[in-house]
This record gives sequence, C-alpha cells and structure tokens, in this order.
Amino acid sequence: MPAVVVMVAVLAIFALGYRYYSAYLARRVYALDPEFVTPAHAYRDGIDFVPTNRHIVFSHHFISIAGAAPIVGPAVAVFWGWGPALLWIVLGTVFAAGVHDFGALVVSVRHKAKSIGTLASEVISSRARTLFLLIIYFLLTMVNAVFAVVIANLFVSNPAVVLPVLVTIPLAIGVGQYVYRRRTAALLPSIVALLIVYASIPVGVQMPVTMDPVAEAVGVTPHTVWVVLIFAYAFVASRLPVWLLLQPRDYINQQQMLLALVVILVGVVVGMNTIVAPAVNDVPADSPPWFPLLFVTIACGAVSGFHSLVSSGTTAKQLNSETDARYVGYLGAVGEGSLALCSLLACTAGVALTSGGWNSVYSDFDTASDNSTANFVNGVAEFASNLGVPTSIGAVFAAIVVISFAATTMDTGLRLQRYIVQEIADIVRIRPLARNLTLATVVAAAVPLALALVPGDFAFGTLWQLFGTTNQLTAGLALAVVAVWVTKKSRNPVAVLVPLAFLVVMTTWALVVNLTGFLSSGEPLQMFFLAPLDVVIFALAMWLIVEAAIALYRAWGARSSQQQDDTVGSENPTRAEET
Repeated sequence: MPAVVVMVAVLAIFALGYRYYSAYLARRVYALDPEFVTPAHAYRDGIDFVPTNRHIVFSHHFISIAGAAPIVGPAVAVFWGWGPALLWIVLGTVFAAGVHDFGALVVSVRHKAKSIGTLASEVISSRARTLFLLIIYFLLTMVNAVFAVVIANLFVSNPAVVLPVLVTIPLAIGVGQYVYRRRTAALLPSIVALLIVYASIPVGVQMPVTMDPVAEAVGVTPHTVWVVLIFAYAFVASRLPVWLLLQPRDYINQQQMLLALVVILVGVVVGMNTIVAPAVNDVPADSPPWFPLLFVTIACGAVSGFHSLVSSGTTAKQLNSETDARYVGYLGAVGEGSLALCSLLACTAGVALTSGGWNSVYSDFDTASDNSTANFVNGVAEFASNLGVPTSIGAVFAAIVVISFAATTMDTGLRLQRYIVQEIADIVRIRPLARNLTLATVVAAAVPLALALVPGDFAFGTLWQLFGTTNQLTAGLALAVVAVWVTKKSRNPVAVLVPLAFLVVMTTWALVVNLTGFLSSGEPLQMFFLAPLDVVIFALAMWLIVEAAIALYRAWGARSSQQQDDTVGSENPTRAEET
C-alpha cells in the first residue's frame, strides 16, 4: 500500500472533522458564547491566569498533549497490524478526542478554570471529586515516570541530542521575556530560536554529552543520572510562571512540530514509500490480545484522559475568548491524531525498506515495545533522507522532536500533579501540604521518580500498559462530567455519550486483562504493587461510573420535567405567567 494514499485520505478526514463536526459541537452541544468573560480575564494574576492569543494557547495546549505518547503508542500498536491501529486513530480523533478535549476545556472555562477532578464534584457529586482526583494522581504519576524514561533512554542512546535540547531552555526563557515584556508576537522570535537550536545540531554531533563519568563516580548507571536530572529540571520548570518558560518553549516546539510534520509528510510524498507492514499481523500465539489492548495502547493520538487535565489545568486559565475553545481543543486533538498518523507511517513505511526488515523489529510484542521510540526515530530519518538530509542528522532531529515533546509534557504534568496534590491535601486538611508549593511539588515528583528508577523494561514492558488503561479510563470519566453538564444544559448529549460508553467498556475490560497478567507474571513488583494498584483504580473507576450514571439519570429527569413545563406553559398562558 502506498503510504501517500493513506496519508492523504486520513488528513482529508481530519480536515472534514474540524470543518463540520467541530462546528456542530460548538453550536449545538457546547453553545460557545463570544461574550462570556473567561477565567483568564476574571482572575488574571500574571502567573497562571493570563489572557493569551489563541495561537500561543494552541501552541501550549498542542505541545503539552503531544508528548511521547502519540509516538510510542502507534509505534507499539502496529505490531497487531497497521489497519486496526489506523482505524482507531482516525475514528478516535474525530469522534472521541475532539469531543473530549473540546468539551473538557469548555466545561472548565464555564466553572472558573477548575480542574476536571474538582468539576466532578460540582457536576456529578461531592464524592466524585475525591475519586477522580485519586485516579488522576495515579495517571499523572505514570505519565511523568514513563516520559522521564523516554527522555533518559534517548539521551543515553543519542548523546548528540543533549546539547541542542539544553540550548532550547535559555532560548525559550529569552523568548518568553521578550514577548511578555514587549507585548509582541512570538512567531518571529520562536522561529529564530528554533534555527539556533538546529544550528547547534552539528556541534552536538561533534561534542556529544554523556553522563558516563558522573555515573561511574557515584556508582550508578548513566540512565539513572539522567532520570534524576530530568526530574530536577521538571521540578524547577513546573514552579516558574507559565509565560517565562512553558509558553515560549511550547511556541518554539510548535514550530518544531510543524517542521517535523512537513519532513515526514513531504518525505513520504517525495520518497513514495510503501507500507511494508501487514494490515493485520499474524502475531505469535502468546502475544497480548489486540482487543481491547489496542484501544489503550494507542491513547494519545486517538483519545487521552491526560488532555482533559491539560484543558482544565492550564489551558482554561489562558483562554482569551470562549470561542477559542474550538480552535484550541478540537484542532489540538486533530493535530495529535496527525502526529499519531506520522508515527504509524514512520514505523510501517520508513523504518525498514523490506518486509523482512520490518518483521525483525516487530518479531514479538516485547521487541516492538522496547524498540518503539527507536523505530520512530529511524523511520523519520528515512523520510528525511528522501529530502537530502543525511540519515545521522535526521536521526538527531527526530530524537530532539521526541525529547522536546516529552519534556514539555513533563513540565505540564508535574505542574498538574502539584495541583492535584494540593487539592487532595486540602480535602484531608493537611494545610502545610496544601499551601506550600515547594513541598507539594516534592511530593508530586517523589513517586514517579521512584518508578522511573526501576531497572529493566519496567516502564515500557509493564507500566505503559497500566498507564494506557488509566489514561483512557480518565478520558471516559472526563466525558462523563461533560455529558452530565451538557444534559443539565438541555442539549443533546449523544455526541458525548457514544465515545463515553465505548471507552468505559474498553478500559474496564483492559484493567481486568492487565490484572490477570500482573498476577500470573511471577514478578514481585507486578504481583504486589501493580496488581493491587490495578484493583484500586478499577474500584475507584466503578464507583465513579455509578456516581456519574446517577447524576446523568437525574439530569435527564430534570431536563424532561423542564421540557414538559415549557410545553404546558406555552399551551396555557395563565400557567406560564404563574410559573
């Protein structure tokens, strides 16, 4: 199958989804109001609540959600065949991710930019807040742990990328200062900064940075040193005002994202690469079942609960106008679906030129998981070579892209986890933890740091499965909040209820499959840590689903009563006047 045919067809579907389906959601389901005063204006503080140009907000939102997950998920899932993976990416993006991201953003904006966990309390029930916050805490723990491992692995295997990645940080701070102080557009400064980053790539190739001497001196592996340094950076970055580092680096990364998409998509056209992977793969008998695990392996890039945390955690605090929610929320989901498409093409048409070569890197599920990031990097390098870029430079470019996105997601993820820690501490009345930002950030970072330091293939071989399941479950629960809110507003909730029902079924099923695998693994960490954690998440989810179902039933009943009253009132003017 020519890769260009798949590429054009999918991008056309995405364009139609944004043009028509998101417009329907904006008018008939979420009823956007251009006159509504957003929290960014109502609670402006110059740190978290900052009214921002919609293009910059889109950059922050898009880059925060487009971390390593939409790259790694498809890169693993094509093991079962590119056909099912592509179908889920397309349908999930248009009818689930767009609805979810858009809806979570709108509901948060309408409720003072509160987090989706807090919204659960106001929209569903008081108990729902605590349940949701606990699930979100587990999700963010796994997000931060897995992404730290992704970055550390790439630093160890590609030391040439370290210098260009480090150069990005002071450049982003400089761009942030320039844009914020001068109140000017960020486009030109961010492009200049990106050009400087890429100019440093040849220097990085000539001067690779490794942690081998440090690791040898303290008696640990270079991977361990990098993980600790990554969390130290994320700790500092999550404490800075959003305009100083987060927003400008997001905008730089958006230019980088656009360039990466151009390199991949144009490279596919120029090289006329052919998809060499099977549409449906004949996997080994002991492989995990693709149904339901495909739908949690590809989370970001189809639909992801992490997006609701970003929408309600940081994006809602920066939205200048409520009508910007369609552009930021739905188009952000489409952008991430496009990245997932690029990952799929890189791992099926770019990573190897022969089917035998593809089979060697996808011989079994463990091999596919362990090599997922490397397969993407090598595939992008192949597409870049079609444009005349040396393969070695193309590989460094692709690694920088993955690291930049993963690091930005960690910045946002640790900031969000600090919010969650403070909310939980406030509920249980631990005031020092709820009020002290430094202490809350330390607590937020401690558990994911410990998980990231577990040796072996724990992050991708084991933790990724539970991350994907919890992530999709969070998306389903966020959709439950949106569905109840939409129903209370007397609008049609079907567009929200359909993806909600699908995700709840798939994720709870996957939790059971994961639990079975953890208990039968024979490994103490899986049996005595992940299995109980799986059970806890499952129990919390079931409880919250029941709460949401009750709230939805009550909202629908109240809606029906209101409609009957309106009908009677319109037929009887006297009754209407009394009402």
